[in-house]
Parts: sequence; C-alpha cells; structure tokens
Amino acid sequence: MKQKPTPTLICIPDISGFTEFMSAVDIELSSKIIPALLNKVIYANNIGLKVSEIEGDAVLFYKSDGLPSFKDLIDQCRLFYTEFYKQLHLLDEIYKYKAKGIEIPEVLGLKVILHFGEKISAVQIGKNIKLMGEDLITAHRLLKNKIPFDEYILLSQNIIEQYEKTSLSDNFDWGQLHKKDTSFQHIGDISYSYINLKPLVD
Repeated sequence: MKQKPTPTLICIPDISGFTEFMSAVDIELSSKIIPALLNKVIYANNIGLKVSEIEGDAVLFYKSDGLPSFKDLIDQCRLFYTEFYKQLHLLDEIYKYKAKGIEIPEVLGLKVILHFGEKISAVQIGKNIKLMGEDLITAHRLLKNKIPFDEYILLSQNIIEQYEKTSLSDNFDWGQLHKKDTSFQHIGDISYSYINLKPLVD
C-alpha cells in the first residue's frame, strides 16, 4: 500500500572505506565486522528514527512524524559516530590477528547524510517499508560528494531550512561548519553544509 508523500527526515549513516576493506579481507571476517558495526549504529538510535533498509554499508533511517530539535539531531549523529568507533576498536582487538595486518580503524569510518524532503512516499512491501521519491534519490546522491575528508555530517540545504530560526553553529563545538555546492546529473546543483567528525575521536 502506497501512502501519500509525507514530509520526511532522511538520515543515512554510511560506512566509509567499505570497498577497500571488503577487497582486503576475506568474506568470513567482513561478514562479522560489518554487521556488528551496523547493529551498533541501529541500537544507538535515541530519537525515534525508523529503519527502512540496511544497504550493505549503510542504514537508511527515516522519520515522518515531526522533526527532532536541531540539538537532538546533531547529538544523535555524534552518538552514531562515537558508538561506531567504540565498536570499531573493540572489533579491532578481537580480529586484528585475522585482518592480514590491516588496522581496521584506519580503513573504516562513518559519515552521516541528513536530508529533508516533501516528496517521499512509504510503500509497504511484505513486512517492510520501502521509501520512494525524488528526495530519497537526492539523499543517496549526496553520498557521492566532493567533501575533502571521509568522516563527516552532511546537512542538505533542505534540512537546514527546517531549522532557520536555530543558531546552527552553537551545536558544533568541535569544529567548523563548511558550505558547498555540487552539481549532480539529472538533479542539478545542490547546496549543503558539512563538518568533519574526526575530531570527536582524535
């Protein structure tokens, strides 16, 4: 059953370095480490996000029953990141002798994409909810950006506009928020802001 398009928050925590890692270790090891990391992200969800899909190296969260405060949203992204790194270091200790000399925390990391769209529909397929719509495509395209580092929070202009009365910079006490425009085929120019997450674990 397809629902009418609903204003929806899209949040995609995505594992960076996934392709490099998968090509460097055997399937037995990767099948233990990647699910453990994604599970850690899923169970770190404190703001009522729903899981639509697990996409191999990413979790597609959504929320269509109202936005959290901006502080709660950014705190959630920070929690995803710090909990991910706790699990990453734990897994490195457990499996470092099986990783063929690879320092797992040096290869894998996390980035988080935040987007808001008016044109997202939820479609039930079996027991699962599948999201569809132009804004979902936009959120996924934002994963292919030109940000000069691998671990960050990216906020599309659409999500920033939902918090226009909020002082955004007050919520980023660990670094500077940068602005950028990128042109995507079939979509055009998209404006977004981003901040490096790495200082949170350095």
